Amino acid sequence: MRLWFWFALIAAFGTTTAGEACTNLLVTKGATQDGACMITYTCDGEFHPRLRYTPAADHEPGTFIEVKDWSGNVRGRICQVEHTYAVIGLMNEHQLAIAETTFVGREELVNPDGLLHYWDLMRYALQRAKTAREAIKVMTELADEYGYRSSGESFSICDPHEVWIMEMIGPGPGGKGAHWVAQRIPDGCISAHANQARIGTFPLDDPENCLYSPDVINFAIEKGYYDPESGPFRFYEAYCPPTPASKRYASARVWTLFRRATPSAKLSPDYHRSVAGAEPYPLWIKPDRKLSVADVMSLMRDHYEGTEIDMTKGPDAGPYGCPVRWRPLQWEVGGQQYAWERPVSTQQTGFSYVAQCRSWLPDPIGGVYWYGVDDTYFTVYVPLYCGIDAIPPSFATGGLDQFTWDSAWWVFNFVANFANLRYSDMKADIQKVQQELEGQFLAIQPAVEQTALALHKSNPDLMRRYLTDYSVTHAEMVTKRWRQLGELLIRKYNDGFVQTKPGRAQEQGYDEAWLRAVIEHRPNQYRLPEKPADTPDSTLVD
Repeated sequence: MRLWFWFALIAAFGTTTAGEACTNLLVTKGATQDGACMITYTCDGEFHPRLRYTPAADHEPGTFIEVKDWSGNVRGRICQVEHTYAVIGLMNEHQLAIAETTFVGREELVNPDGLLHYWDLMRYALQRAKTAREAIKVMTELADEYGYRSSGESFSICDPHEVWIMEMIGPGPGGKGAHWVAQRIPDGCISAHANQARIGTFPLDDPENCLYSPDVINFAIEKGYYDPESGPFRFYEAYCPPTPASKRYASARVWTLFRRATPSAKLSPDYHRSVAGAEPYPLWIKPDRKLSVADVMSLMRDHYEGTEIDMTKGPDAGPYGCPVRWRPLQWEVGGQQYAWERPVSTQQTGFSYVAQCRSWLPDPIGGVYWYGVDDTYFTVYVPLYCGIDAIPPSFATGGLDQFTWDSAWWVFNFVANFANLRYSDMKADIQKVQQELEGQFLAIQPAVEQTALALHKSNPDLMRRYLTDYSVTHAEMVTKRWRQLGELLIRKYNDGFVQTKPGRAQEQGYDEAWLRAVIEHRPNQYRLPEKPADTPDSTLVD
């Protein structure tokens, strides 16, 4: 069995908690400049991802797949289908892409007797489905037949025509199947989720736009999660009741994505700050203007800049405006509980992607898996076409136990971690190279695809080779360029000095606002005595 996204499990469960992991943005074709459907995924956790490619394959009738736990023990098996599709990362050869965020929800509904976790459902759907609707059918039928083992989960499911959000939770120990709702995002709108169930009310008689398990409402009534006398049934209220903590960690990320895409809505921060009477954010919203791929990448780079909770401001950001806050998110001082803000961009992201799915191009060309490792703010999204049959070695190399310059993840982590020493200054150096590389990819994309389209008509095998070579060589170029960037940063910012010109280091000191904060905290420790009028000036030196 090829567990090509074993890292998804580690990210969501192995080394992090649901309150800390994963953000998705969903964009319909009517909301994009080129008519593509797009979804994004940040898979967050302290782990080393390895990008995987699984080729298409034919299987003998009557064969089975063993489902194993992370110790290699067989927990059960499921029937294999006769043909499985090729998959790179979390996108298959038919431009179907799937992402997720864990919302946990009611923990008593986890079913240890179920066979399949959410990552199993994602993997099998990508291998067996061509469209988002087919993926929903595959995932829910597998859950019905073999049992659902995970806690609450939100899925983003995207093909070249439609974008869906599906939310699923288990039936509890010994139960059957799962309870779920799937809604199609209206064309022209965007949606988002981030570790908090998002689906509220939904239509019961609109199968074109909404699908759901037959007993999703009755089960909630039976369990006492919903009283029909209280008003309309809302999935998130029944299965994942919001708390002040979940609003702070999860709803704030939805708010910042929506406020940036639709400034005209003037969305209030009151809901994610748990102000009494504040309305929850809508499941979807129409952006003020249509979004490009670059816009979507930019939206995934966010520390609440320009808002009242801007993480680059204040004493907690240090003297150089660093938005990074070390874990744990929640802490206690003097018996009082506190929590850091949880941004979209976070240092412990393992990998992220932007899936671009386009209906007017052949699948091998139309689907682009824009893939990046580490923090979204300082990553570079490299284009990997869904028709390729090999992956960049630097994205499939390495582990958490040993640093190596051969691993793209370690290279990007080195640059991002070093930048924390002097964030406000190094940010400009990093973003200059980031914009240069991503700008180059976006600029030449039409020419690359024009060549690929011509080859698709005359020689499909050569087209696949061409796209593979382009994707792999340019991804490796990015890793090499980022190593060079790391070497530049070490030279330029050494021992607290800044080389304004190579070999010429200068003192830069600290921002006055931060110095004033230091003086306020310790008003006398650093104060020099007033010098007598007849005393000559002097300068302190090391």
